[in-house]
Amino acid sequence: MRIDILSLFPHMFDAVFNESIIKRAQDLGKVEIHIHDFREYSKDPHKKVDDTPYGGGSGMVLTCQPIFDCIDSLKTDKSKIILLTPAGVSYKQKIAYNLAQEEHLILICGHYEGFDERITSLADMQLSIGDYVLTGGEIPAMILVDSITRLLPGVILEDSHLNESFNNNLLDYPSYTKPRIYKGMEVPEELLSGNHKKIAEYRYQESLKKTEKFRPDLLKK
Repeated sequence: MRIDILSLFPHMFDAVFNESIIKRAQDLGKVEIHIHDFREYSKDPHKKVDDTPYGGGSGMVLTCQPIFDCIDSLKTDKSKIILLTPAGVSYKQKIAYNLAQEEHLILICGHYEGFDERITSLADMQLSIGDYVLTGGEIPAMILVDSITRLLPGVILEDSHLNESFNNNLLDYPSYTKPRIYKGMEVPEELLSGNHKKIAEYRYQESLKKTEKFRPDLLKK
């Protein structure tokens, strides 16, 4: 997979994409990640990429030309272009699975008070990571890349993500490791039984309980 990200602050990605699983995925050749400062595509003498909004109002709005030209230089017939915006569809694990099947993703990070509405015509999909406002789309882009990259074949063990939270609309079951007893808190006996059927049933029931307690909205789905 190839992922291209349009951002005015490319160095924000340095630490995140050069550590842990994302770095390993790149080292293994499972994903190529390229960050593009779309300011470089501006035809303005001062490399300006924003302007005041028509109709008045506070803040500055990202202009069309630099983003359109940057996209034109990157997109192919296999590209899926995603605009990161509070107006987008709420990002879910199912969407991450679907995007992990794509060959080429292009992510557009907004900034300032938003972007010229005509930029939405470039997007195949608009995504939001939640009902709150951030200073830009860089952190949402990092979240997408992290959640998608780990699903690519050969990046992590398949069982690791097949049994995770949000599959089947359930939170993941509680996990324990050694020691068996810590500060009076014991590992549940079911996990020590060696009976795989019993362990699976226990974990399923615990997933139900945890989901009902913390995310009852998921059970309605």
